[in-house]
Amino acid sequence: MKPVIDILEDRISVAMAAATGRSDCAAIVRPSTDPKFGDYQANGVMALAKKMKTAPRQLAEEVVKNLDVDDICQPPEIAGPGFINLRLKADFIANSLLEINSDLSSRLGVDKAAVPKTIVVDFSCPNIAKPMHVGHLRSTIIGDCICRMLEFLGHKVRRQNHIGDWGTQFGMLVAFMERRAAEALEGRVVGVIPSTLAEFEAFYKEAKQLFDTDENFAARSRAAVVGLHSGDQTWIGRWKLLVAQSVKHYQEMYDRLNVTLKPEHVRGESEYRDELPGVVEDLQRRGLGKESDGAVCVFPEGFKNKEGEPLPFMIQKSDGAYLYATTDLAAIRYRINELKADKIIYVTDARQKLHFEMLFASARMAKWVSDDIELSHVMFGSVLGEDGAPLKTRSGENVKLKELLDEAVERARAVVEEKNPDLDQDKKTEIAKAVGIGAVKYADYSNNRTSDYIFSFDKMLAMDGNTAPYMQYAYARIKSIERKAEEKNIKIEKELRAITDLSLTEPAELDLAKTLSRYGEAIRAAAADYRPNYLTAYLYELAQKFSGFYTNCPVLDAGPDKRPTRLLLCDLTAKTIKHGLSELLGIEVVEQM
Repeated sequence: MKPVIDILEDRISVAMAAATGRSDCAAIVRPSTDPKFGDYQANGVMALAKKMKTAPRQLAEEVVKNLDVDDICQPPEIAGPGFINLRLKADFIANSLLEINSDLSSRLGVDKAAVPKTIVVDFSCPNIAKPMHVGHLRSTIIGDCICRMLEFLGHKVRRQNHIGDWGTQFGMLVAFMERRAAEALEGRVVGVIPSTLAEFEAFYKEAKQLFDTDENFAARSRAAVVGLHSGDQTWIGRWKLLVAQSVKHYQEMYDRLNVTLKPEHVRGESEYRDELPGVVEDLQRRGLGKESDGAVCVFPEGFKNKEGEPLPFMIQKSDGAYLYATTDLAAIRYRINELKADKIIYVTDARQKLHFEMLFASARMAKWVSDDIELSHVMFGSVLGEDGAPLKTRSGENVKLKELLDEAVERARAVVEEKNPDLDQDKKTEIAKAVGIGAVKYADYSNNRTSDYIFSFDKMLAMDGNTAPYMQYAYARIKSIERKAEEKNIKIEKELRAITDLSLTEPAELDLAKTLSRYGEAIRAAAADYRPNYLTAYLYELAQKFSGFYTNCPVLDAGPDKRPTRLLLCDLTAKTIKHGLSELLGIEVVEQM
């Protein structure tokens, strides 16, 4: 089903062309911010009038004369200097909902993209041998939501978990594994490799402390680096064990967060290690890789330091070592040449803005990326504590993601115990998990991703406002209506299948119906700008509209002329909330709270 906003955009653009004889006409249709001005507003007349050096209101009048939207809207109204306000007809909305109701594909009337693309999304990217912490939360869940939305719109999404699994620190870690193996043979320790996230953290700290204080161990670690880089199978074998165990624990976190990353999506820095010399050689051959103080750098155009000198993008150190920049360049080549990407999206924090700007510029200068391939850095802000500083433990360490989620579920359990103490224990556990983890994710999604936000359990677990518990309760309330219908022997499915027309005579009915018809627009807007908060804002508005509808319009006690319409509104609201939460945001819904 083509979105209303697209239909209006097309028709108004045609009317503008007919009124002016020009081909560069864009209607620029947007949802109205104030209902008193209608449902949509076309703003393109002012820009066109400026080009033509004519009065915008007069031009708007000519456009309206040529505009045919009688099947969709009430007569258009001209406001201010040349805005065209449009109010949808009730019968058009009714037919739209009937079409959504007849859609058996579970797409709720949302069309797929006309031209599907292959899109690589790089997200999460934790480091091996370290537990995931709160700093990994935003990349992981925002990246997952982007993947879900793009896939729903019909694109082929290739997830890439570019984990940090290579570099000098791995010499230290595998050398420590060797030491632990020797100690295990002597009976001084049990187990060579960590088996829990807590053990991983202790393992890394012990290795680092030993590296800093024991010169013999430091020398052995450096020898291990050489062994890894030369392909020594003893060192490589230990390294593979370390990576495999880490990936296993990361997967446990992904599963708990209901994130769609799987082990097959892992392609770490190590995967590109054999390609790095070729990256440097190719850039040098093209005259882009230049020596600077013994290092090899690219100097992409337009980047200057404070002194106004060209800013270097280092791809090889003076000692011959490679950097993140080199690996990222190799990854771009792989994603374009092997994965056939039309677009590559990187989901990382805003501190890496300059790195990605220089990375993209360098790759384009090397002609590895053609003009029709899009490179996007999707940035996000930091998670802050109540004091406005980055969220840390009392000892100043990063908050472990597992501990954060444990506390969220524990707090949600307390809320469930208070609100519905008579539920059985298994049901309380199920609801606490859905609400606790959902609250953490939804709070992140509902904030503008480019902004920092303050992490507050009290706010995110609130039963009112734009929170996961409020949305989950809205869904559960509709499911309770269905249960009451069964008790009254009302056959909902039978009534919904029999509907051939809708009666949207009450303002609350029409408001809810209009909001339901805009679901596809909300998804496309959120996907286009990679902003989950557009989707959460829509879902919150939908829940509020449903609340107003339910307050003013009896459902089960309505007469036979109104009940089918109201049951359909309830059914489509529940399906939309469930789809938005479960399928696009990865947040579980519950039928009882």
